[in-house]
Amino acid sequence: MAPLPAPQVTVHRFGNEREPVVQIDGFSGRPDALLAAGRAATYQPGGALYPGIRSWAEPDYLDVRRDLMFAVMQRVFGFRQGVRCEVSTFSLVTTPEADLVPMQRMPHYDESSGAIVAIMHYLLGPETGGTAFYRHRSTGFETIDAGRERMYFAALEAEDRELGPVPARYHYGDSDRFEMIGEISAAPDRLIIYRGRLLHSGVIPDPANLSSDPALGRLTINMFLEGR
Repeated sequence: MAPLPAPQVTVHRFGNEREPVVQIDGFSGRPDALLAAGRAATYQPGGALYPGIRSWAEPDYLDVRRDLMFAVMQRVFGFRQGVRCEVSTFSLVTTPEADLVPMQRMPHYDESSGAIVAIMHYLLGPETGGTAFYRHRSTGFETIDAGRERMYFAALEAEDRELGPVPARYHYGDSDRFEMIGEISAAPDRLIIYRGRLLHSGVIPDPANLSSDPALGRLTINMFLEGR
């Protein structure tokens, strides 16, 4: 078997807090096979406020870039003792905008611990939408750790009282509550890695045409890794 082409690695540091977002282009060398597996999978409701459906995705394909992944986890995120995979799913955003609950209408963070990193592996092109990163205007927070959670949620409640409900739409760009500080577009076989505490939101360019059919929908692979 011919060796895989070398991937292209870029480390972004958006905003004032300069938290790393690692972008690896050409990660697996087999995006068509991953796409076919995702399209053959059986899906269930995503849960945990995910606006769509999910199916288990075997994470063992990460081993094709084992050395690179170890280097990124150690040098960028400071995990010296290793990492373990907590979640790995094929994911499809399917929820109509009118059905979004308030927390799905704004940027979110996945977990306040710095030990959790999120992986988004795009299987399709930029027309399906990437990921955007945000600063909360009133607090200035770009990440939410355990020490910030109480202040952050108090600020959100105050904004609801002052400004009214968050509009029923997928958030993108600047608003009265959030400022976009960076964006990474989708590309086939582009993988990004970032700490789960970053405020972020999936970019949904055409919400009216979201589909639960994996042959037509916004199919990605999402993972959470815990490092030490």
